[in-house]
Parts: sequence; structure tokens; C-alpha cells
Amino acid sequence: MTQQKSLKRRVRARMAKTGERYTSARRQVLAKATTEPVAEPPAALPEPETRATTTSDLAAYSTSDEAMRKATGRTHAEWFALLDAWGATDHTHTEIAGWLSSAHGAPSWWRQAITVDYERARGLRGRHQMADGFSVSVTRTVAVPPERALAAFGDDAILRRWLPGAPMAPRPTRAKLTARFDWSDPPSRVVVNVAAKGSDRSIVAVTHERLPDAAIADRVKAGWRDRLGHLKAFLETE
Repeated sequence: MTQQKSLKRRVRARMAKTGERYTSARRQVLAKATTEPVAEPPAALPEPETRATTTSDLAAYSTSDEAMRKATGRTHAEWFALLDAWGATDHTHTEIAGWLSSAHGAPSWWRQAITVDYERARGLRGRHQMADGFSVSVTRTVAVPPERALAAFGDDAILRRWLPGAPMAPRPTRAKLTARFDWSDPPSRVVVNVAAKGSDRSIVAVTHERLPDAAIADRVKAGWRDRLGHLKAFLETE
């Protein structure tokens, strides 16, 4: 076993014992190693992915466990177990998302959600934090076909009905059932993805990217939750 693998094993053993995030556990293991030898953990000691998912864990995730299972076939803990076994903490965000796609066929929006939630759970990033700022995502299921749901973002007359005064301008995209926008206040980006759910329902996912700080990200997320509620009511009663 190499020194790096030995260190990772000791860190994971501490995580399983204390419930600490990966970064905190690693710091404690390294500090202890400077003063005394660290024994190898027993072979039967559970890996960190066996730790039960707590309520506080779920509150920090971008989606609920129920939504994650319905969309991907696995819960957060099950995805995290696969990522831990693969050694995801030694990989970049892009590499993790790519592996989720190539090895497990995770859909585009969901593999980003899995990657971000994993990085938060292992202490690799702060809440809502991305490489280019802060990002939040909100989803809503609406009882209309996907084309109609997407049109609610592209038709100005419809947009004014449920999202009046939105400071956003369309950006070009060739992606199917996707719309992109520049948001001017604060300067940021909005990406809308719509997916069919059965014959007459759709999942609308709004991702607001490049936000300047965590406080604004929390406020923007609350705003999108409210607005998508209005969108759902508007589309289902027209």
C-alpha cells in the first residue's frame, strides 16, 4: 500500500468513527501523524459511505433523496458510495461528472447535482460554491408537455405573467429543450433544462450560475422556488 493510500484509509476510518467531513478528518490525521505513529484501521471497520445520511446532510443537498432516486435510480448515499470506491476525492469536478456519465450514464443535469452534492458532503466545496462563483438549482414538475413548459421562458407575453420584470436576456443555444439567459442584477447566468416525465408532464430545472456570494445565492434560490410555483400554477390552469 502506498503512503497516499494509507493516508486516505486512515482519513476514511476517522470519518466513519467521528462523522467528520473529509477535509476535517484529513487535517486531524495529518496533525496526529506528526506526533505519533498511526496504526492501520481494522479490516472490518466500515468505510465512510456506510455512515447513515443525516437530516442536516439532506438539507445541504441540491435535491431531495426522493427526487434523486426517482431520476437516477440511486440515493445520495448510494452515489457517494460509488464515488468513494472510485476515489473521487482525488479527482476534479469535471472528472467526477465525466465518470458519472461514462461509467453510469447519469443524465447531464443530475450528474452535476450528484457531483456538487458529493463535493459538499466530503468538504471539498462550500454550499452553492462552484469554480466560477456560486450556483443554485431549483426543479419543479408541471403537468404540461416539455415544449410548452420551455415556451414559458421564451415567450415574453407568457414570461410577464409568471416572472414579471425579470432582468434576463436570451443567449444562443443549440441544446434540445434548453434555454440560456444573461441575468443582469446581479450579473450572472440562468440555464433552463426541461425533460419529459411520462406523456404529459415535465421536469423544469432552473440553474442560476455565477452568483457573487453565498448570501445572494440563498436569496436567489428562494426566489426561484417561489417563481416556479407561480409557473406551475399558471401552466396547469391555462
